[in-house]
Amino acid sequence: MQNVVLIILLVLAVALIAVVLVQRSEGGGLGMGGGGGGVQTRAQGNAMTRLTWWLGAAFMAAALAMTLISAQNAGNSSVLDSGDLLPPAADSSAPAGDDLLPPSLDDEPLLPVAE
Repeated sequence: MQNVVLIILLVLAVALIAVVLVQRSEGGGLGMGGGGGGVQTRAQGNAMTRLTWWLGAAFMAAALAMTLISAQNAGNSSVLDSGDLLPPAADSSAPAGDDLLPPSLDDEPLLPVAE
């Protein structure tokens, strides 16, 4: 179901982009008629405006449906609840606290010292 809504959402997005690009703007844009020679009548403008509104409303409805379906499929689980982000528990094979201390000055140096 989620894939079907996703495909519908993508088709609506492409259709909405195409309709907006075809509309004639005040500056001409990519408007119908291909240049300054064509005249866009009021009926064409109203039809394109209505089509834009319908496609926009359908796009919003599909996006809302996609959100609801995704939320339903996700359930109430959280990444934090899974425990994958927590460090592993301390076990007996971990080194003791003394092993983690730096060597004292009385011990042999780690690197040879030139004299």
